[in-house]
Amino acid sequence: MKEFKVQAVCGFGVGSSTLLKMKLDQAFKKNGVVASVFAGDVATASSVECDVIFTSLELAETLKNRAKVPVIVIHSFVDKVEIETKAMAFVESRQ
Repeated sequence: MKEFKVQAVCGFGVGSSTLLKMKLDQAFKKNGVVASVFAGDVATASSVECDVIFTSLELAETLKNRAKVPVIVIHSFVDKVEIETKAMAFVESRQ
């Protein structure tokens, strides 16, 4: 199985993105998906090599205009079900 490079993005790449990174790590591990998840900031996200970007609705439009990879909106960074559902939908779309 392919290892995915996944970027969790917030405004400064510290607080919210770290929380989202942890939730994505849990979702991928729970489902047996090999993924390298890292936190990033909106200013540099589009220049970092990855397979997908997960971010908030507020930052998604900015990133969609710059990024060459899918940008997936997460409405609640603490909603495990939303995060897992969207993460697994991405994985399934790549197989």
